[in-house]
Amino acid sequence: MDFSEFQSKINHYKTTQLGGMEAQFKLAPKLRLQYSEEKIKNSNPKKAAVLALFYPNENGKACFLLTERASYNGTHSGQISFPGGKIEKNDVNLQETALRETHEEVGVLPSSVVIIREITDVYIPPSNFSATPFMGFTKKEPTFIKNNEVANSITVLVSDLLNNDNITSKIMSTSYMKEISVPCFKLNNYIVWGATAMILSEIKELLNS
Repeated sequence: MDFSEFQSKINHYKTTQLGGMEAQFKLAPKLRLQYSEEKIKNSNPKKAAVLALFYPNENGKACFLLTERASYNGTHSGQISFPGGKIEKNDVNLQETALRETHEEVGVLPSSVVIIREITDVYIPPSNFSATPFMGFTKKEPTFIKNNEVANSITVLVSDLLNNDNITSKIMSTSYMKEISVPCFKLNNYIVWGATAMILSEIKELLNS
């Protein structure tokens, strides 16, 4: 997809009904429970936000950003994710959280990002976070400046996300399941699964609408 085509559809993306949890759970492990809103609320999850940032590459093709988390002693060490993190007391709202975290992690100025819309929250059981994703874009490819939380910035073609051949499965063990087949995207030779894959599944459905 050319970035000009992506831009021409932004008003459509803003107003089209989202696929919601049904779209997300196409890329969720089968053993993962589809928590009810009540159960999530009763878990009193911590609030977080992430940004799905779209931009043109040097050839004018529409791309988006993923990050490879740095290795650390924690739940999401080394995983592929969107830039983002937990809300802080000075953040006015979750959109500001997503923009602030993106600036901190990969150096993209909040003023350069146009927010398209908020999409469906994803509950992350292992860390008890509810993450609110936002879609946004910049008119030119940013220069990414990584902080110590990010091992690599990964530019992915939108056309690769839309290609069904890039959906696969992998045998994995996590904090709440052992040696099971997990649906995932294979993008730029990275395995993208869990909450990030669930968010991408909803975005993919929106882009295809």
